[in-house]
Formats: sequence, structure tokens, C-alpha cells
Amino acid sequence: MLDSFAPVAFTNGYEFTEGTGYALPTYPFVAPTELTQQKRVRHDVVIVGGGMSGLTLACGLALQGVRAVLLDEDNTVGVKGASSRGICYTQKSLEIFERYGIYERIARKGIQWSVGRTFAGQDEVFSFDLRAQSNFNLSEQPAFINIQQFYIEGYLVERIQELTAQRPSVDLRWSSRVTAFEQNADFATLTVQTPQGNYVLEARHVIDATGSHTPFHAWCGATLDARRGDDRWCIADVRFKNRPPTERHTWVEAPFNDNRAVWQHLMGDEVWRIDYQMAPNADPAEVSREEQVRERLRRQFGDDIACDIVWVGPYAYRSQCLHQLRKGRVFFMGDTAKLVSPFGARGGNTGIADADNLAWKLGAVLRGEAPEQLLNSYNDERLEAAQQNVLVTNRTARFLRPADGIEKVFRQAAIALAKRHSFARNFVNTGRMAVANNYSRSEACRGDGGVSVQNVGFQWSGAQRGKLNDVLRWAEGQLVLFCFGTLSATELARLGRLLEQAPLRAVQVLSPGQKAQAREHLIDDRGLLRAACRAENKRWALVRPDAYLAANGVGLDGNLIRGIEKALAMA
Repeated sequence: MLDSFAPVAFTNGYEFTEGTGYALPTYPFVAPTELTQQKRVRHDVVIVGGGMSGLTLACGLALQGVRAVLLDEDNTVGVKGASSRGICYTQKSLEIFERYGIYERIARKGIQWSVGRTFAGQDEVFSFDLRAQSNFNLSEQPAFINIQQFYIEGYLVERIQELTAQRPSVDLRWSSRVTAFEQNADFATLTVQTPQGNYVLEARHVIDATGSHTPFHAWCGATLDARRGDDRWCIADVRFKNRPPTERHTWVEAPFNDNRAVWQHLMGDEVWRIDYQMAPNADPAEVSREEQVRERLRRQFGDDIACDIVWVGPYAYRSQCLHQLRKGRVFFMGDTAKLVSPFGARGGNTGIADADNLAWKLGAVLRGEAPEQLLNSYNDERLEAAQQNVLVTNRTARFLRPADGIEKVFRQAAIALAKRHSFARNFVNTGRMAVANNYSRSEACRGDGGVSVQNVGFQWSGAQRGKLNDVLRWAEGQLVLFCFGTLSATELARLGRLLEQAPLRAVQVLSPGQKAQAREHLIDDRGLLRAACRAENKRWALVRPDAYLAANGVGLDGNLIRGIEKALAMA
């Protein structure tokens, strides 16, 4: 029996916070069989880390009934004593959460937004409305919802518990820290420290979702590119008595913050997140003192400001990206795969997409519907996404804290031009808002594939409305083939034989007035599904369980067969 259990580390790199903090749920430690019976058990999947990415993966596996163990060194969601962490969740993440069954809870608690206003000094440089942009305007989900990260993690825990009660799948093990690891050609071995002693378990697949301070990099010999910035920020989570505007406000040069940048967002519980850019040599403890924060708030909102400070904490960003997201039996996701600066909400959201990408592939492999090689596509696709997000956020960081010389000259010119000319607004880089990454290098996609398919709406055979996620849930982790328009007798026969042989579901997509030939059919009454699948001149589209287009084509022929084979790594 251990005398005590070691506390968890602060993920923001500072052990200093002020404010009343957040009340987080706690989960009990339950001794597993490996500990009570000192019995070594081999599991198909072991997830290490119960943050956003690890819990999303666990939920995705639970939906498929895939058995897995999740180990988390803490006994709660979020980070005790530390920040509220991520707050902006993209349309792609919200679509995933809708498919996983927690979107309604997020929508009730969080704040939807699409309008952003950008200022430099006293002048508004420009504004935007994401609802008018093609990347966002097809989906049933809004462009963004702001909500504290720990709420989503808590909803994921509840959902996993609900799904596991229906059919045993994911075993959530709290207060369980992995202290040693090794792997061979057949399995991996993990040593786990708990409040009641240590035990050993084995795993066929290990997912590292422990965060930026992971020991798995060293254990696996993972290599990476890293860069540490000198930009310093202070976050204040504030509840106001007098409500500020709910729009997203960004100041490139805020006169009330020594002409440094400021971000202002509304979250759930009527709490505003205010990010203040600090001097490069700022002392974290000093800038986070409540008196300092209240003075910054007074300068921003006026002498009559009345507010409660919920949480205050500093951070300094760094970026890094692994060279490979798979090392043997270990898959890296979330902050273990890459770290990005927080501009544009490209951190936690890409971890959610990492998890959704791997979940269906693990399910297909473990059900025997795809070979082990399918898992290699996780590295191809999500490494490309990680590299792209690191590149984009590093450019934002340079704009917000330019080096002396030409970078400063460019920034001032961009701001001045943007005030007068719309073409220059793209030069003002306060964070390129995250969208679903494309997979241009994927061996699992063909032709127009590798793009995210938005959760568009349509009509069932009656008057009832449906959406893409309804079909993906019905398919239960298998590929979905959408066949557009009327089918010939030959095509129907060919399709029937294909469905008997392949792990595939098929749906006929009709235009209004067309007669159904298949039992599973829908009416694309507004043409949104065809548009989302990039199938304006195509007869079929193959959509993966993660709502990515695998392939499309003009005939139910060999190209379709090759598309299925590629999507499942059978080619």
C-alpha cells in the first residue's frame, strides 16, 4: 500500500494561479482485477490520459462496443488548481460530439458565436461572420461554441458510462499513473501506479494522450521539432455584473494594454475569458496577481467595473510536432502529437479529430473488417494535420509578436491597409480559425477524397428531417456508400453483390420526385448532401465513419471497388 499518491503536474508549466477556481467532479478509484488478483491481463486497447483526446477516443470506441481501458493519473476532469484550458470548439468538433451523443449538452451550456470584431488602437480594422463562409454554412452545427473544456470532458465521461452500462466496453480507471513501459513484436507492457499499489497490464495497442509532458516520447524514442516562443500571456476568467458584448473581440494593439494584444470571449456560466499579451520579460507571478488583473480590467472596461475573478493564470506558448505519430504499438494524439500556440483554436480541436480518426480504424481492425495496415493511415493523415496546424499558428504568433525590422513594418502596413481596403484584411493574422484539415497525402483516399463532409440536413421518405450523422450512426462504424439518383437493374444487382461481400452500408440519395429503388433511401431536397460530398457530377460517394470523403465516382464500377479497398487498406 502506498502512503500517498503523487500529485499531478500543472499542464501550463506554471504552478501559480489565483481566483476562486472551478469546482470539478471527482471519480473514485476502483481496484481492477490485475491489482486485486495480481493477474496480468492483455487488452486490445489501452488509452493513457483522460483529457479531451483520450476521452473522445474512449467514447468513439464505446459507441462501437470496442473493449478498451483508459488510465488517468488524476481523479477528475480538467486540471486541479490550474486553468479552464480550451474554450473554443469548432464546427467539426461539434459534429463529432453530435455523432457521439453529447452535443445537446454542449449547446445548452455553451455560447454560440460566429461574429468576430478586430481592433487596432481605437479603430475597428474589420469584422467577420463565419455563417457566411462556405466552410461553415452547410452543417447542422454552428461555426463555434465557447465552453470550458472540463464541461466537455465531464460530458464525455457521462456518455462513456451510459454506453458501457448498455454493453461492456470502456473501463475508466482513475488515479492510475503509468510509470514504466516496454513493447515487443507481440504486445506492450505497462506498469501502473495506484493509491493501492502497482500492477502490470499488457496491451495490443497503446494510445498516448497524456499531454505535452508525456514520458512516452522517451520510452518509444520518438523525435520531434520544437520551438519555444518568448511571448507571454495572462488569462483572466471573469464574471461581470455589467455584461460586455457577446461577440468575439480581438485587439491587435489594445491602448488599455500597453498596445499589446487582447482577446475577449464569452463562455458558459456567464464567464468571460480575457487574454492579455504581456511583456516578453514579464514575471508570471506578478502579472497574475489579482490587483494587477483588476487594474487591467479597469483600464479596459472603466472605473465602474464590477466583476468576480474566477481564475487567473499565465502561459507562454511553445510549438512542437513529432516526426511520426506511431511508434510500434503506440499512437500519439492530442498534445503528445503536437503543441501549437492557442491562436485559432487549433489545439484541442485537432486532438478531438485525432481521436475520431483513430476510433473507427481501431474498431474496423479489431472486428476483422480491415487489416492492421489500416492503422498506418492514422499517421499519414493526422501528421499532415499536425504539421499544417503548427505552421499556421506559428505564423500567427510571429504576427502578434513580430521581430524587429521588416516583420514590424509589414504588420503596421497590414493594419493600416485593412482599415481602408478589404483585400488587406487577410494580412491581419490574429488566428486563422480552425477548420477540418484535408488529407492530401493519405493512401486511404482517392480522387476528391480526404475532405471533411459537413453534417448536412436532408429529408427522409416522410416529412421527417435527417442529417448525415444519423446515417453514420446507423452504419455503426462501417463505410457508407451514397448512390445518387436512379439505378439501372445492372447497377442494383452489382450493388447487392457488393454489400454481401464488403463491410459497407449503402443508401440511395434521391432528388425530389424521384422514385425509391432501395429500402435505405433519403431525399436530398436542398442538394446539400451532394454538395458536401463534392458529387455534383458524380453517381456515388464513399464516406468514412469519421465523416471524411474516401472517394467518389461516376459509375458503380471498378473505381468504386478500388475506393473501398483503399479506404480499408486492402489494396
